[in-house]
Amino acid sequence: MKMLASLAVALAVCGCASSSADIRASYVSPLQYQPYTCRQLAEEAERVSSRAVEASGTQDSSRTQDAVVTTVGVIVFWPVLFAVKGDGQTAAELARLKGEMETIEKVSIQKNCGIVFQKQAPKA
Repeated sequence: MKMLASLAVALAVCGCASSSADIRASYVSPLQYQPYTCRQLAEEAERVSSRAVEASGTQDSSRTQDAVVTTVGVIVFWPVLFAVKGDGQTAAELARLKGEMETIEKVSIQKNCGIVFQKQAPKA
């Protein structure tokens, strides 16, 4: 029985949603932004940044919910561990948005547009 509980805990911990700060950027080709003017890059940067903030909040909320379910499962009722959702569509979208922000910033540097995103410090 202890082995089953240990296995359930290990699976639950591995399946928890990641913190938004821990999600790495996906590669986004700079070719799609090459024809953009500095003004268009700035507008796109604002749109992508706003959506990334929303996705980060959703991702961190999912992480908190998974942590609560895991705690309840370990302490009170282990079958609830099957409710842990882990990373999903929001994490994938956030990785893409982070990649877009990196690419917009690189293209901005090439074109001397001066667009720089504030970096979110990774949690220790």
